[in-house]
Amino acid sequence: MQRLKTRSQFQAVLSGGTVARTAHFALHCAALDVSVVEQKTSEPSKAPPVALFVVRDVWMGAMVPKRWAKRAVTRNTIKRQIYSVCTEFESVLQVAAHVVRLRVGFDRKQFISATSDELKASVRLELQQLFARAAARSAAPVRQVSMP
Repeated sequence: MQRLKTRSQFQAVLSGGTVARTAHFALHCAALDVSVVEQKTSEPSKAPPVALFVVRDVWMGAMVPKRWAKRAVTRNTIKRQIYSVCTEFESVLQVAAHVVRLRVGFDRKQFISATSDELKASVRLELQQLFARAAARSAAPVRQVSMP
């Protein structure tokens, strides 16, 4: 499994469409083969296009915005859970680029501690549901994306 690192990689995957959703998370997916982006330099004519995804593998990224998880320790905990669950489901995921996005915050009254075991268990259970839904839909083709 490869990890998404650049903004352009995340943008390409997010434009690919949503594959699965749960109460707190959304899984976005995009095919790898046509994702090419131009390098930004002062002279655009001299910059050759660069492939966003150089290895044909399962690519994974995690987006946990401050808007939904205020504390950095909570954001990091959720991201660790995302990557951990992704490795469990790596064999059933399509060879494509995926982004798991937190789309609603967890209730701070229910999960008082930023890294409580209850929060970790809840996040893990929901992520397993998310990836199970995506695996069930994996027979459907992934929408191709192209970058300008």
